[in-house]
Amino acid sequence: MKSKTSFKIPSTFTIVFFIVVAASVATWFVPSGEFVRETIQVGESQREVVVPDSYHKVDNAPQTWQVFSAFFKGFVKTANIIVFIFIVGGAFWIFNHTKAIDTGVSAFLNSMNKLQKMRLFAKINVNVVVLTCIMIMFSLFGAVFGMSEETIAFVIIFIPLAISMGYDSIVGVSICYLATHIGFTGAMFNPFTIGIAQGLSGLPLFSGLEYRILCWFILTAICILFVLWYARKVKKNPQSSPMYKLDEYWRKRTDGIVGENKIEVTRTISSWIVWGVLLIVFIYLSVTNTYTNISLGNTVNSVPIIPILTLVFFVLGFITLRNGAQFFVLNLLLFTVLFLIVGVLGYHWYVMEIATLFLVMGIASGIACNVSIDNVFRLFLEGCKDIMSAALIVGMAGGIIIILQDGKIIDTILFSMSASMENIGQTGSLGMMYVFTSILNLIIPSGSAKAALIVPIMAQFADMVAISRQTMVLAFQMGDGITTMITPASGVLLGCLGVARIPYSIWAKWIIKFILFMSVIGFLLLLPTVFFSLTGF
Repeated sequence: MKSKTSFKIPSTFTIVFFIVVAASVATWFVPSGEFVRETIQVGESQREVVVPDSYHKVDNAPQTWQVFSAFFKGFVKTANIIVFIFIVGGAFWIFNHTKAIDTGVSAFLNSMNKLQKMRLFAKINVNVVVLTCIMIMFSLFGAVFGMSEETIAFVIIFIPLAISMGYDSIVGVSICYLATHIGFTGAMFNPFTIGIAQGLSGLPLFSGLEYRILCWFILTAICILFVLWYARKVKKNPQSSPMYKLDEYWRKRTDGIVGENKIEVTRTISSWIVWGVLLIVFIYLSVTNTYTNISLGNTVNSVPIIPILTLVFFVLGFITLRNGAQFFVLNLLLFTVLFLIVGVLGYHWYVMEIATLFLVMGIASGIACNVSIDNVFRLFLEGCKDIMSAALIVGMAGGIIIILQDGKIIDTILFSMSASMENIGQTGSLGMMYVFTSILNLIIPSGSAKAALIVPIMAQFADMVAISRQTMVLAFQMGDGITTMITPASGVLLGCLGVARIPYSIWAKWIIKFILFMSVIGFLLLLPTVFFSLTGF
């Protein structure tokens, strides 16, 4: 007797291909029409927008063999985003090879273990401090550089730690995986969601930073409180955990494991050389760009920010180098983020400059850890291969817009959408965008793939219903992040659960209420962008 085969969600490539085919078929039946568009100045850049009440019908332009040429055009149209993904992905592959984050996490855990043994901290619940600090750290990883797949490697570290502290495997997964994806949801600098979505929307990269920081803080705080509440419940009554029996495997393996986090650091001459070279570059930049005009909202302040960063880099670089090359690499990551902020706010950097910054960080990280130049670029190519699917999806998804544009039905779709939502107002339209992204995320958990699929259309629709494109990007960001933590289509989630030995059914039942609650919070965080004048929105 043959067993019934379970339904398998098609790959993202398959989904995108059939959407392109469906778009082509639609050009034969949907009436063609166009809006008049005009170019307006928005801040430092120009943007093409729809002229209100200018929709008119035009001759049909059905698409046939263009289904295949649309992919080529899609790659050309999104070439800058594709190159950005490749460079950032390759740079972080080099960075991850140095094991700097692993070293930093191990050092943190060892420091917390030492504090726990000191009398001064006897009355403080060090476990709570440890869980909170770990979650803040991983939330920042998700918010700043889009950590995702890397959390699978940390699950094997944090589950034994959580079990040893009297908690369960769910807590172990939550403090790294859940925290990272909450950071992903409230991200400030994530190049794979915000960077791509803002790039496709014609927005200044990483603009709207101030309100995003507030969103990140609120979402992370709620997540930490939720995990601490659950952890306290399990600590008080271990049998209340849905993983109590299954965690017997981990309990047998974790006797006396606390305090055994070994840090393998290397001290290299090359790291000192990298520090010296970068210091010379920073000094040169300090002389040539002594003052930087930092734009925050409607205010512009002239600040000697680069000389200040140079001085701090000199001090922190010397301190971290004495501890080991991996700590110096962490310092490089910190200054990459700081210079990214300065570049965006002071020099209006876009994808080329930011990709260049990450590339320098990746190469410098590899050399600092004694990786030969040949191996640095071998690692870079491996990173490009790893991120290739995301980059290719962006190009393929660009073909959808090409078909709709060449078939002259994209404006008809936009006109119909705006007419159908005319009576539900801005809040209702924003809610529809948010819900649509959240549902689509259950099928396509890749943020970059979804951005390429829907952001170009959503950006124009936002213009028509008088919602800022920045608000639209935030709605996409929230919808992309929250349901990722429950969708069975996420390879990262299933990978983490597999390592943790947590059945998906148990995880889904445990987290569903949290997902629903966070979905409501996400929508509430969108509302101020409609009703108040916020910087960047």
